[in-house]
Amino acid sequence: MIKRLTRLLGKLILWFFISSFLLVLLFKWVPVPFTPLMVMQSIEQEKSIHWKHHWVPIEKMSKNIQLAVVCSEDQKFLDHHGFDVEAIEEAYKNNKKGKRIRGASTISQQTAKNVFLWPRRSWIRKGFETYFTFLIELLWSKERILEVYLNSIEMGDGIYGIEAASIYWFNKPSAHLTASEAATIAAILPNPRNYKANPRTSYIESRKNWIVDQMIYFGPFELKK
Repeated sequence: MIKRLTRLLGKLILWFFISSFLLVLLFKWVPVPFTPLMVMQSIEQEKSIHWKHHWVPIEKMSKNIQLAVVCSEDQKFLDHHGFDVEAIEEAYKNNKKGKRIRGASTISQQTAKNVFLWPRRSWIRKGFETYFTFLIELLWSKERILEVYLNSIEMGDGIYGIEAASIYWFNKPSAHLTASEAATIAAILPNPRNYKANPRTSYIESRKNWIVDQMIYFGPFELKK
């Protein structure tokens, strides 16, 4: 009996590694049609599928929004391999003191969580997040990671991806976003269901201005394909 269970467990683990590898490899080229968060929120609200989500290739996105989210969420995105060790250590120290810090999760980690995992926090999910972050950093380019991130992240109540967000908040495609508009959308990402990009509060205005300053300081950047 124990041998059978051990074999079954071994087969399940092997199946998981093979299927997850193939899924990540598939999404290297294929657009992500929906995320677990989209499905779960639809179920929780007891409504039919109603989310706004329009996939667009990164070439059709404004460079402003690419730079804005990097400056807002993960300024070491181009240099790290999925994990910002310094930010993780700082978050750990602050958590031990009973404080909370935002910014420990990189864009790669957020992408892994958004596309492959459930939204609820737990150590188990964090373990899977680490695994999938490693996989996408191994199999995808930085450009692809940012492309999937910008197409899958929640940017408002029922709004997913930059194209839907741009149309909803500013009535224009994401290709035409100005630096100020891109920074405003990036400013609501910490809590997109409670914050609004338009009209924006004084807090969002302040955060937007900070992001614009960071964009100027950061300067233009090139993504590796």
